[in-house]
Amino acid sequence: MLQFEIDELGWCNAAKRIPSPNCDARPAGQAPDMLVIHNIHLPPQPAGALEFTGSDIERLFTNTLEVADHACYAELAQLRVSAHFLIRRSGEILQFVPCELRAWHAGVSRWQARERCNDFSIGIEMEGSDFVPFMPAQYSALNSLAVALQRRYPLAFLLGHSEIAPERKTDPGPYFDWNALAEPILELRQTGNISQS
Repeated sequence: MLQFEIDELGWCNAAKRIPSPNCDARPAGQAPDMLVIHNIHLPPQPAGALEFTGSDIERLFTNTLEVADHACYAELAQLRVSAHFLIRRSGEILQFVPCELRAWHAGVSRWQARERCNDFSIGIEMEGSDFVPFMPAQYSALNSLAVALQRRYPLAFLLGHSEIAPERKTDPGPYFDWNALAEPILELRQTGNISQS
């Protein structure tokens, strides 16, 4: 089995690279110390839908979304967003931004006394929604990735997007099973006055 490693630039050897222009430098001297878990699916689907296919997430993160493909894409195409990683339903990992750089995944956000969580976090998107369970292969990939990230960076926090932007966001949602994470990663949920979900 492939040993996940994060190189000095922050690229994961087990991830397919799809570079996004939607990133910039972190503040000087700032190493990431937080993992933020999101969910995402495109095109939009009714609650409970189980079809997750296509490359529209990659297109969103690389500013190449075809606006004619869905009614909401004209608005989405104006956004400049990214994440460091996307974990597909199959467990495949795509990487858009090296971890040494700041991906634009959290938006307006705050954790404890710190704002602008993009400055000090790594964003991991799970392909899915608030309405259906995630797949075992996704948890397996997330565990392997998170352990590799923990070896490379001084991680202290593991949070959902909804915890750093509660007025705006609900992801990763009620079907994300925090207890499916490996113990060394799950321990990050205990840091900083957070109750385990």
